[in-house]
Amino acid sequence: MAQTIDPQALPDRRKFLIFGVMAFGQFMALIDIQIVAASLNEVRAGLSASSDEISWVQTAYLMAELVMIPFSAFLAQALSTRWLFTLSAGLFTVASALCGLAWSIESMIAFRALQGFVGGAMVPTVFATGFAMFSGKQRAMIPAILGMVSVLAPTLGPTLGGWITDAAGWRWIFYINILPGAAVATLAFTMIRVDLPNPAMLKRIDWTHLLAMAVFLGGLEYVLEEGPKNDWLQDHAIATGAWLSFVALLLFLERSFRSENPIVNLSPFRKPTFVFACVFNLVIGFGIYAATYLVPVFLGTVRGYNASEIGSTVFIAGIVQMLGVPVAASLSQRLDPRIMITFGLSLFAAGLWLFSFMTPDWGFHALLWPQAVRSFAIMLCIVPSVNLALAGFAGPELRYASGLFNLMRNLGGAIGIALVNTWLQDNARLHMLRLGEALGAAGRSGSALIEGLAQHVGSLTADRAHALQMAQGMAGQLAQREALTLAFNDVFRIMAMLFVAALVLVPLCRPPARG
Repeated sequence: MAQTIDPQALPDRRKFLIFGVMAFGQFMALIDIQIVAASLNEVRAGLSASSDEISWVQTAYLMAELVMIPFSAFLAQALSTRWLFTLSAGLFTVASALCGLAWSIESMIAFRALQGFVGGAMVPTVFATGFAMFSGKQRAMIPAILGMVSVLAPTLGPTLGGWITDAAGWRWIFYINILPGAAVATLAFTMIRVDLPNPAMLKRIDWTHLLAMAVFLGGLEYVLEEGPKNDWLQDHAIATGAWLSFVALLLFLERSFRSENPIVNLSPFRKPTFVFACVFNLVIGFGIYAATYLVPVFLGTVRGYNASEIGSTVFIAGIVQMLGVPVAASLSQRLDPRIMITFGLSLFAAGLWLFSFMTPDWGFHALLWPQAVRSFAIMLCIVPSVNLALAGFAGPELRYASGLFNLMRNLGGAIGIALVNTWLQDNARLHMLRLGEALGAAGRSGSALIEGLAQHVGSLTADRAHALQMAQGMAGQLAQREALTLAFNDVFRIMAMLFVAALVLVPLCRPPARG
């Protein structure tokens, strides 16, 4: 059905209200990815779950969300943006309440999968709607604001979840969504009028294509989540998941090109600039999610910070991101996006490189400038990449481009967290071996260190054997702490080099025509 509503003709006040409601809905969907991260132990105890089972509280959400993000473009055409966003926000609210009421780990995993699936539609829909409604200087603010939301929500998630759990219990990290979710659903139904539905598309849905996409993306997310913990393909379940995901990918591609009514239209990939923008977004997602993940892990494992202390240390990242929004939006109107993304990627690499000199004593002040540089660079990366990706599309193709582009960022994040976990474990073991060899080679110096610690502990206990045993344990802990810190530094250097390598693609891009 031809579109008979011109979203750009809406009054500015109404467009800003619509965009504000949709951006808040996106924030809710993204913050719930990580809101349980700091509360998993409490959830596990409350539901009598094992350590292996509790990880699925996050994995189920991510797997389901990945499937919905590209599927949302099809649903937006079939149902209209108004009904898709209303149903997404409303069902997300219901799923949040069900998560809070979960009575077992199985029910929690099922409700989290539902929450991720229905909430995932809000993420790409707001990008497509924003580009459809605005133009010129107003459009320049869209990628900046949504980029800030995309980065700020996962950053705040663990800290907010930890505070809520400490104050009211873990179930309230889900109940807190009910009132704002209901408000978003109501306002979306009342205000959003940007396109018309085409329900006939639902009668022609290619279920094989949808199933292949679900198995491919779900299997890929499973492999990336569980791989670092279970030695990757050496584990039978992970190897099976990888094989099923690969076969499903082949079927998905076959259906994408040969189906009369594909679930996901891959036509945006015909434009080389869109392909390069997706590669940039993959790298950006890698850097954003991996760096956002690594800093709290360093503070928790090496410094021994609790959720509140971690939140107080990393909050500067959110402040700098917000300050970078108007700067990035303004520059996007004045600079060639290739120049802007070159500067953004270079600055991001510099920020990551600053992290590679950490010591076990680093806290708020030492992390201030690395976080500030990296966080400011994020906006300079996201804004030009969004413009490169979406500025050349309109109508239904804009929705598909938005879904695919956002999928790349989430995939980059999933790949990034999986790889940095693997690198961290491997490098920590390597540095521990080297430290052990160094202590062994030191001979008397290593023995003197243990003896000194034993004498210190001996002043607290008269048992010489016990004092020596405690001293050896303390020396081992110090070595592990140092090895882990060195491993963090190695990982940040590798990530910095990845961003430098991405600069090779910049000259190959052709920016879309303005207007």
